[in-house]
Amino acid sequence: MKIVDLIQTGVDQLPFPLADTLVSKSTAFIDQLCRWNEVYNLTAVQVPEEMVVRHLLDSLSIAPFIEGSRIIDVGSGAGLPGIPLAILYPAKKFVLLDSNGKKTRFMTQAVIELELENVVVVQDRVEQYHGEKFDQVLCRAFASLETIAEKVSHLLHSQGNVLAMKGKQDHDSALAQASPLQVTRVIPIEVPLLDAERCLVELKYRETR
Repeated sequence: MKIVDLIQTGVDQLPFPLADTLVSKSTAFIDQLCRWNEVYNLTAVQVPEEMVVRHLLDSLSIAPFIEGSRIIDVGSGAGLPGIPLAILYPAKKFVLLDSNGKKTRFMTQAVIELELENVVVVQDRVEQYHGEKFDQVLCRAFASLETIAEKVSHLLHSQGNVLAMKGKQDHDSALAQASPLQVTRVIPIEVPLLDAERCLVELKYRETR
């Protein structure tokens, strides 16, 4: 099956409205990721078909929970989930943050080639990045919940939330009282064409803050 057809098959299973350009731009993104990955080893996933499922569709599966107008993707790596979500939501502003130079160079080139005017790529460590406050902070394969709460809380608007993408729901969802954030819900996620458990862990500031 061609990559474009596999992407179409996957997005057809997503239960929400899709942008008209989603399939074409997503196909271009996967193609670019494959080419760069051969040289720069951006992701351990080498097979294009697996990239579609484990990266693209995995990223898009959280789309119904994206809120607000300004969103930061922390530890974005190869632009996941930020770039697929930015394609889907052109009216929302995304910052893709990563400390790795080769990954930020890839993301910068992808943003240019995909003509994503709603995306800014930043090379910096999350604890050293002090800019504006965001409505939402996204973390995919970034760190433990304790580490996430410690490192990203300064980026979050007072009424915003953090969405941590996790695998099986076998982690401890309770954070220490000293943590600035608390777990408010754990949401099961179904990824099209993927036979594996996924979930979103939502974090917000503690009510006493």
